Amino acid sequence: MTAPRRPSLRRLARPALAAALAAVMLPAAPAQAVPLAKTLFGAESRGSDQSPAPIGSYAEGCLAGAVPLPVSGPGWETVRLSRNRYWAHPEGFSFLTRLGAAAKAAGWPGVLVGDVSQPRGGPMVDGHSSHQVGLDLDIFLKPAPAGGMSDSAREGAGSVSVVTRDKRGVTADWTPTHLQVLRAAAEDPAVARIFVNAAIKAELCRSAPAPRDWLRKVRPWWGHDAHFHVRLACPAGAASCENQAPPPPGDGCDASLDWWFSDEALNPPPPKGPVVRKRDVMTMADLPPACQGVLNAD
Repeated sequence: MTAPRRPSLRRLARPALAAALAAVMLPAAPAQAVPLAKTLFGAESRGSDQSPAPIGSYAEGCLAGAVPLPVSGPGWETVRLSRNRYWAHPEGFSFLTRLGAAAKAAGWPGVLVGDVSQPRGGPMVDGHSSHQVGLDLDIFLKPAPAGGMSDSAREGAGSVSVVTRDKRGVTADWTPTHLQVLRAAAEDPAVARIFVNAAIKAELCRSAPAPRDWLRKVRPWWGHDAHFHVRLACPAGAASCENQAPPPPGDGCDASLDWWFSDEALNPPPPKGPVVRKRDVMTMADLPPACQGVLNAD
């Protein structure tokens, strides 16, 4: 019997490259007379006086009634407060409470929480293309310190890359506890997917014991070597929230992972022309109409 043919790396590469290009690359934009959505949302300093509601998709949306995460929560510490990106849907608060408890059970004092969303969500002036509806949370791949944090330590908090310089493996900073924390996050029923560096995904594929169904949610993506990006599913009853399509079947420890270690993925050619992120050209017309109401609300 002839063995089934293994999919070519080139064919496997196309969906990831297409997704990346669609997310971050557009032709250079002409001069704009209409205010950019990132400018309008970036100017808001507090959440809207509305019932909590994620509106639109993770990369084209906004957040009504956002709640600020506590500086110190049960099992987590929120860091870099001056960025004012610690606003979440209440489901984010609930998830962090569960993850913090799991991290403590695994041996960490807690987790460090980086960017979530702006006070009213929406596109950011810099940084992320997603994180627009209060359901994306960055968790450092470094435990929170025992005994709390000073203001200066909180503001200057950084993480550490656990990926080797050649991007093909993990460093000595990676520990079995990292696996336990990631597994707890992925097994949480509110989580839709988790983005990590491909080297981290490969290490999980190598070392995670059975059962391994949770690995389906852990997806490789560029960067994400010092933090993991949790994406929560749209909460029940959030009629205006758009879920991302679910991950493909299987644990992802197959030929589709091999492409991430190809030269095409690790050393892509430089762009041939100006690159503009989608968030850099969005106007309010590109977002759901209800987002104008979020901006206009008290």
